[in-house]
Parts: sequence; structure tokens; C-alpha cells
Amino acid sequence: MNTLYYGDNLDILRRYVKDETVDLVYLDPPFKSNQDYNVLFAEQNGTRSAAQIKAFEDTWRWDEEAARTYQETVETGPEQVSKVLQAFRTFLGENDMLAYLSMMSPRLVELRRVLKSTGSIYLHCDSTASHYLKLLMDSIFQPENFRNEVIWKRSYAHSDTRQGSRHYGRITDSLLCYSKGVAPKWNMQYRPYDSTYIERDYRRVEANGRRYRIDNLQGPGGAAKGNPKYEVMGVTRYWRYSKEKMDELIRQGRVIQTRPGAVPQYKRYLDEMPGVPIQNLWDDLPPINNRSKELLGYPTQKPEALLERIIKTGTDEGDLVLDPFCGCGTAVGVAQKLKRQWIGIDITHLAITLIRHRLQDAFGNETKYQIVGEPVSLPDAEALAKQDPYQFQWWALGLVGARPVEQKKGADKGIDGRLYFHDEPKTTKQIVFSVKAGALHATYVRDLRGVVEREKAAIGVLISLDPPSKAMRAEAASAGFYKAPWGKDYARLQLLTVADLLAGKTVDFPRENVTFKKAPKALEPAIETRTLVFDSDIDKTASRG
Repeated sequence: MNTLYYGDNLDILRRYVKDETVDLVYLDPPFKSNQDYNVLFAEQNGTRSAAQIKAFEDTWRWDEEAARTYQETVETGPEQVSKVLQAFRTFLGENDMLAYLSMMSPRLVELRRVLKSTGSIYLHCDSTASHYLKLLMDSIFQPENFRNEVIWKRSYAHSDTRQGSRHYGRITDSLLCYSKGVAPKWNMQYRPYDSTYIERDYRRVEANGRRYRIDNLQGPGGAAKGNPKYEVMGVTRYWRYSKEKMDELIRQGRVIQTRPGAVPQYKRYLDEMPGVPIQNLWDDLPPINNRSKELLGYPTQKPEALLERIIKTGTDEGDLVLDPFCGCGTAVGVAQKLKRQWIGIDITHLAITLIRHRLQDAFGNETKYQIVGEPVSLPDAEALAKQDPYQFQWWALGLVGARPVEQKKGADKGIDGRLYFHDEPKTTKQIVFSVKAGALHATYVRDLRGVVEREKAAIGVLISLDPPSKAMRAEAASAGFYKAPWGKDYARLQLLTVADLLAGKTVDFPRENVTFKKAPKALEPAIETRTLVFDSDIDKTASRG
């Protein structure tokens, strides 16, 4: 079954993913670019919200964990990987870049293990670390299995070329493409011909509107190449085809003379041609920007068209796609749309929540998948709360469709999450949440009531591990009700336990929830391409044609 895993991808790969079961890996790991990546939520009027959630910090530190991972890989990893890591340490020293490469090494080794012999891997990176990553990939996948470095244009302009800058605008990223074996699955992709080419080369048009060009029928090399010689339409030449094949083409109307006595030529129709083969420069993909319908607010979100091209090239329907750093789930969503199986792994519950919303918005209830690593019982939830209180908070808020807020002083104090809803067209109201994993006090309900009043919220919700006391329930009941425009009352303060949430109970509020930007419905592919399946058994001359 399609599966989302919560946890460290190295552990997940080792525990759950079997050898040679994956057809394609796409990964977009955090780059070593010294940035904190925050999820920037949009306010209901479309402006950027002050509320941010740190999705991950991409600065990898040379610390005890990195040093331990380095040592383990050097001592127990593949010989070539050990050698290249030691060379990196000699050249780079013990710094954050070495930490990044040390942490990536065992993950790439595991990804090679789970790939089928016909599988491929696409590693997304920028110029900061791409040269080091390519050497690392060479040591793991072998230089002869390097297929391409694809350069793709991710934006049309960039603000890093401000006045006084001394570099060209950085508007591209790279995809390092490797195969596991010498004969990877490869479905060639094509771009449509541009209008200039069509008007120039397919300028002839039949009465039915079909465009065509004329092509040479003569056999290159003549008799020396084994081409037959015979007469066609009064012209004797060496031809590409046997006389029987030529007679069939004439019968089909595919052989024409442009004038009496001219050498017959082949009629090649535009609508039978696949297009222009995709090269290693991808500058035709729509970028993700503030005008994109796809934009979900995740900092490193990539366009669906990028993943469509990758997945179509390396897989067929039913094949398995793996993304070990799945973020907001673009690879997962595209794999689902293209009828592939998929595995997504991420280390934050926020990402898992975003993907759940994305799949629901795009595919409704058609998508069947499981989530591994999320709490499914009260002891699980208690363990998560002890291990990582923020992840517990994000998980609990995800169960009720709320988004977390950053913990900071000021206006958001006392608020762990928010949920926005419409109780009538274009009228947005909010629900504020407080999540408690420790011992409960009646003051928590009074504090929440104060936050609801301060924020002018419609409803306040307290989510807790422990059941609320009788005094807390009395305090919540005294807050009264929020009355919807159609007259229905909803409790102003609501108390929910984790056990309630696991049993399916949720917040009682007027629908619809508009907290997260909805992903578009899964309809047509994001960009027009055509596919030609490459069969390695076909002779190479034919395949080039």
C-alpha cells in the first residue's frame, strides 16, 4: 500500500524498505545554504502571515552526531564511499559541509540498496554542494551509471542580483541523475514542436488539415549497404525499402512526386511525430511563485511538472516511487496522479499533515494509503510528547485540521494553533488552540478564554493528554456559545483529549475549513509532453529514429 512514514529516513529505509523494490527515487534534501526554512502561511486576504513555522533548519552542524555518522560510514560503509569521505575531510576539514556530506552518505547507500537494477535516482541540489554530491554519488553508484546533470530553470528572475551584486542571477538548480545498473528503465519524453519549426518544416497542408513534410526515400550507400534497386513512378534508384514495402506505402498515399519525373519522396505527417526529445536543459517548466495555483506555502515546493517529467521518464504505471525528504508531498501527489505506487518519508508531523491535506484536496477519498510512525494509541502519543513536545503539538493539531504557530512572545502568546473557517460566504472566522501534554490546571481554561476574547476568535479549543477536571469543564461551559448565522450554537470553549481525537471525535464548528490552501484537483498533466518507451533490445540505429 502507498505509505507515508514519519521519522528519520535512514532508520525508516533500514527498517521498512526491502532490497531492490523501488523503481525510482527522487530526493530534495536540505541544501547547505545556511537558511532556516519556514512554512509561510497566507492570510485569508492573500497577504503573507506573520505566523511562521520552522519546517527544518538546513544548516548541518559538525557535532557529535555528525562525527559518529562519519566514523561509522568510513569504517563500515562501502570502500569507495569510505575513501571519498576521508578525502572530503582532508580537503574540507571538520566543518558543516563535511557534516552534510557525512549525513547524506549512508542515506544514499541505503537508497541504492532499495533500488531495482533497472531503477534510477534523481538528487536535487544547487551549486553550493552539487560538485561534492556528484563525487559522492560516483562513489556509491559508480561513474559509468551517471546519466545526466539536468539543469532546470526554477524562476524567471531573482532578487539576489540587487544593485552592487557581483554575480549573475541564480535561477537554476541541478538534478543529478544516476541509474543503479547499465540498462535503466527509460521512457523518452518529448516537447511539442514550436510554431516556427512547424511553419518552416511542415508547411504543406492537406485538405483535411493534416500537416506534413516530405522526406528522402533513397537508400544511403546504395548497393554497398544492401539497398534494393528498382523503378518507382518512372524513377530508378536504390531505395530504403523493399519493393513490397514501397508498393504498400504507395497504396497508403505516403509516396508522392512533387512534379513529373521528380524523385518520389515520403510523406511524413506532423501528428505522427513525437516532438523534440527532452534535453538536459529544462527551461520550459512553469515556476512556483505567488501566482501559482499549486503553491501551498511550503518553502522548497517544486512544480508538479518537474516531477511529472522525472516520474514518466523512469517509471511505468504501477511502479514504485520513493521520496525520502517528501516535504509537502509533490512527488507523492504526482506519483498518485500518474498511477504509480509511492513511499514518502519526512521527519516532521507538519509535513505529514500537509501531505494528507494535499491528497484529500486533489483526489478526495480515492487515495488509499497508510501512515507509519504516527501515534495510534494513547501510550504512543505520550511517548511522542516526551520525545519531542513540538512534534506532539503538530501531530495533535493535524488531527483537527489546524495549523501550528511559532512560539514567540507577543500577540501569539498562549496560542499553539489556528483554524480558519467560513460560516457564510467570504466571512472568515478563526478557532484558536492550546495543546497541553503535562498536568492540567483550571487556569488553562481561563487563560484560553482570555485568548479567545483578545483574538476575537469564534471558538477556543484545549487539547490535552490527560482528561480535564470537573472544574475545567465547568469553566468551559460558562463561556457560552458561538451562534452561527443560521442559528446553530457551538460551544465557545471546547475541551478535547488525545483519546477523543484517536476515537474520531473532533472540533464542533461550522464548516468549511479554509486553514490550508487547497491543492488543485488532480486533472491534466502540468505540462504537455509525449513519451516513447526505449527498449534496449531494439537496435540502436532504429532507437535513434
